Amino acid sequence: MPPLSTDPPATSGPQPPPRRRFRTAAAWAAAMAFALLLIGLAAQWAATREANFQADSIRRAMEVHVLGLRDSAGKYSYLPFTAGVHPAVRAALAHPGDAAVKQRANLYIEEVNRQAGSDALYVSDLQGLTLAASNWATLQSFVGESYANRPYFIDARAGRGGMFYGVGQTTGEPGLFISAPIRDDEGAVRGAVLGVVTVKVSLRQLQEAWTFSRDPILLADARGVVFLSSVPEWLYATRRPLAPAELERVRHDQQYGARADFRTLPWKVEREQAQGLPGYLLRTSLGGQQRRFLAVDEPLPDLGWTLTVMADHAEVTRARERTWMLGLLLAGVLLLGGLYWQLRERRFAEQRDARRDLELRVRERTHALDEAHAFRKAMEDSLLVGMRARDRQGRITYVNPAFCDMTGYGAGELLGKLPPYPYWHPDDVPRHWHHYDAMMSGQPARSGFESRLRHRDGREVITMVYTAPLIDADGAHSGWMSSVVDITEQKRAELRQRQNDEQLQHAQRLASLGEMASTLAHELNQPLMALSNYASAAKAFAEQGNRQLLVDSLDETMAQAQRSAEIVRRIRGFVRQRTVGTEDCAVSALVTNALALLQGEMRQRQARAEVRVPAALPPVRGDRVLLEQVLLNLVSNSLQAMQATPVEQRVVEIEAELLAGRMQIRVADRGPGIDDALAEQVFAPFFTTKAGGLGLGLNICRTIVEAHRGRLGFASRAGGGTVFTLELEISPP
Repeated sequence: MPPLSTDPPATSGPQPPPRRRFRTAAAWAAAMAFALLLIGLAAQWAATREANFQADSIRRAMEVHVLGLRDSAGKYSYLPFTAGVHPAVRAALAHPGDAAVKQRANLYIEEVNRQAGSDALYVSDLQGLTLAASNWATLQSFVGESYANRPYFIDARAGRGGMFYGVGQTTGEPGLFISAPIRDDEGAVRGAVLGVVTVKVSLRQLQEAWTFSRDPILLADARGVVFLSSVPEWLYATRRPLAPAELERVRHDQQYGARADFRTLPWKVEREQAQGLPGYLLRTSLGGQQRRFLAVDEPLPDLGWTLTVMADHAEVTRARERTWMLGLLLAGVLLLGGLYWQLRERRFAEQRDARRDLELRVRERTHALDEAHAFRKAMEDSLLVGMRARDRQGRITYVNPAFCDMTGYGAGELLGKLPPYPYWHPDDVPRHWHHYDAMMSGQPARSGFESRLRHRDGREVITMVYTAPLIDADGAHSGWMSSVVDITEQKRAELRQRQNDEQLQHAQRLASLGEMASTLAHELNQPLMALSNYASAAKAFAEQGNRQLLVDSLDETMAQAQRSAEIVRRIRGFVRQRTVGTEDCAVSALVTNALALLQGEMRQRQARAEVRVPAALPPVRGDRVLLEQVLLNLVSNSLQAMQATPVEQRVVEIEAELLAGRMQIRVADRGPGIDDALAEQVFAPFFTTKAGGLGLGLNICRTIVEAHRGRLGFASRAGGGTVFTLELEISPP
């Protein structure tokens, strides 16, 4: 402590003029403001980057979920029509009072439902009374029950297909109901509706799969009622309050059983549109905790549903906070360096003032050093980076508060300690000794090394350690100084990133598997439907004792089975990038076989075909099964395109001719044609304008034709409609 003196207080060397001090302070303030601005911009960039990543993750998850929903809704759409053409079903509608006839219909529908894997299949008359059902032998049989109030029955009775999701009136189990009318093809009024066939499909597997999702997923109907959700408490809640007319309609249809009141979802939308991102931000309570989510809605107009996928928005906030912490740490280090440089300049100025009195200079110098030491210690204590100093014997001589917080031990417990130190992780003791020996030998890792520590409370702390020699005032090596950075959160973030990458790869594999399965199902659908119809007809002819028709039906059944096997073999050949089984194929035979498979669909759609294929045309060279499949797909698309065309104009025109040494086969319809805005996407995979379609048919057709060194194109037809042109090589003479 300096002695007391009555002399005037001494100044600490020459003082800079006030204007200069003002400029210096302004420069420091501007530098700090600029640093804060940069940190803020970096934090905003990190938050935006995390938000973009969340949006990409939602889009990828949305594609997988939409594909699963469309597959669940579409793979059973053929079943009501297929069952409706069977003689046993039509006989039950014609003779509702005959118990034997109804029992044959029950047995047939039960077998079809078992093979298809649907929940239930049943037939109703025009009054909504169920005449036959797949569950006829169970306690919850649909036979004798009336479903005249159900929208799907009303739609089918009006002559159009129906689709409706709701709780079953008999079983109380929810499901998707798909219905189709049974038309009279032979009576006085052709096309009149005789009854309704309905298939019930359960979405339980989809609901159970969603329960494993980390973030909420939900599906709402056209009124906003949530009927599928990964959050159980949100089930049967509404996205908006229902109007009295809507509530009355739900009660009348008994869509959700006896439920009469529907609470609204406990959401609070904070921002209708996230900044530069699809969807919106909302706040809700899950598991007793307030959560924020980025939510994206995907309308499914063909199903009348809305799919909502969410992602936890807390990751965006954490990314912004981490960036602020790192930026402030860097700014603190730079500030410490600037202040240290300023102190050095001050010391040099003091040394240059050697003419002053020695006592005054010593006092001033001592005072300045004390201030510098106190300031430096305060700055070191405020650092988030751990600091540890050791002498040349390895004894700890200094630790800052950040290092103590990192290990859980106080400075009094660490100072003077020799290795092994108490914070060394017991599983990594050999590794700790290795780095210690390298330091003591004068060869510490220049780029730093990763070290795992054990906190006093038992948790693990992952750190990055940088060690440099400690030089005293005389220039002698007196020990080692280490900077210890806590990178535990960084490691966890890297682990989360790897997990997200693995989930993305898994989703891509699922999408590829789904595309292959959809392709195979699309190719096998027609022959399998024909096989089922011929087998059912054979059974009926066997019961009637009609031997000739029975033999014909069995022959057709065997032919369709062989056709299915051929399609599987050809698809496997395409997967291996090679085509086998080429032969000379007569164009007339290809057209005849394709039309034979579509006779049932042409009768149902009340359409006919006009074929202009000269018998003298040379054959084409190719795979007969695959070329027939191409023609079958083109004709089927033409029939579907003429749904709104008057009955007398529903004509598919097929003609073939030889032009410039190549065979051209044209398939023309009289439908609405193809919009010019969609022309570029017609052959793209997964593009479709059909409700419930997969968008793979024309893509597969083009692939098959190009494998035969041919071309497939289309053009608008004068007067309305579309003409598809198939060009193939002819067989060499």
